[in-house]
Amino acid sequence: MQPARHIANVKYAIRNIAAEAAKLEAQGMKILSCNIGDPLKFDFQTPPHLIEVVTKALRDNCNQYVPSAGLKEARVAVAAASKTPLRMEDVFITSGVSEALDLALTSLLEEGDEVLLPSPGYPLYNAIAARLRAKVLSYPLDEEKGWAIDAEAIAKLVTPRTKAIVVCNPNNPTGAIATRAQLEAVLGIARKHDLCVLSDEIYDRLLFDDVHVPTSTLANDVPLITLNGLSKAYLAPGWRVGWLTFNTPKLMPEVMTAVQRLADARLCGPGPFQYAIKPALEGSQQHVPAMMTKLRSRRDLMVSKLRAIPGISVVEPKGAFYALPRLDKQWEGGDEQFVLSLVRETGVLFVHGEGFGQKAGTQHFRVVFLPQENVLSEAFDRLATFMKKSK
Repeated sequence: MQPARHIANVKYAIRNIAAEAAKLEAQGMKILSCNIGDPLKFDFQTPPHLIEVVTKALRDNCNQYVPSAGLKEARVAVAAASKTPLRMEDVFITSGVSEALDLALTSLLEEGDEVLLPSPGYPLYNAIAARLRAKVLSYPLDEEKGWAIDAEAIAKLVTPRTKAIVVCNPNNPTGAIATRAQLEAVLGIARKHDLCVLSDEIYDRLLFDDVHVPTSTLANDVPLITLNGLSKAYLAPGWRVGWLTFNTPKLMPEVMTAVQRLADARLCGPGPFQYAIKPALEGSQQHVPAMMTKLRSRRDLMVSKLRAIPGISVVEPKGAFYALPRLDKQWEGGDEQFVLSLVRETGVLFVHGEGFGQKAGTQHFRVVFLPQENVLSEAFDRLATFMKKSK
């Protein structure tokens, strides 16, 4: 039996590159992992009050199927926490933001339709589009302007088959935060061409200095879906709790019905963990500033170390826990070969920029600066030695 041909277009650089590191680790090499955005692999912990409520749900035998759109109290809490008015009916609880995006795009896109995706951007977007046999139109983020959204470039890409624009804000893999003006320009394009905007805001609480502007606060006349969840700011990635909200439900009732049908077909998201949503959104938030204090120090260390290495430049990230440094000279074999050579020789594990999309002729690698400072220092020192030897 042969798999469907279109599955060959489904790629996920983050997991793929880790497989090589796993082989090296099995052979006894110490790997310094700066490749995956899972805070719990390092010195971060899920807030105790969320663990307690999930534990209680499990012990109270709340292990049955929940409604396919999500637990009622969880949906009400998400609606109440929104910066714009929402009803419970406008909220769908999903198995992480990944499923939220999957449900939204599957409900919107026919085979051959086009979706505008950020470049660089999270590779899952492209993977879902490939599975749906939709055409990806990659819109550039301007590295020279702090990875800003280039609205003029987006406008030139739109065709009659274009159906949606995805915005990731704060961005993975760059750590950039879109300004109000940038978001308004995107909404203007969507308004002009009757496009749906999907705003992935999973890192909206993880900010260093800049203010995050929810896309939903800027327009009520554009089809708009927002994606969020517990994985990042609430330090519970393995619980797979996410949600999507229809911020302008009157403009897309048929799409809401389609999402409900898809949600019904898969029964429901993980039930016991949905009990954490209400206390997460309405309870103590003390873990967030504590987390950001650690991340700020690690970001500053990363930027300082990288800028001291000849041949590498980096835009300082404004949010999340990622950066996308640039190789100033072309690496033979591309940036995938760069990260493979680096991990094989030094044990330092990054992810190649090609896996996220990048401007033609440029080469990058993504850094996750979640590890403790001593680990980051060692990783960047090894990188500096590697770069010096590779001149």
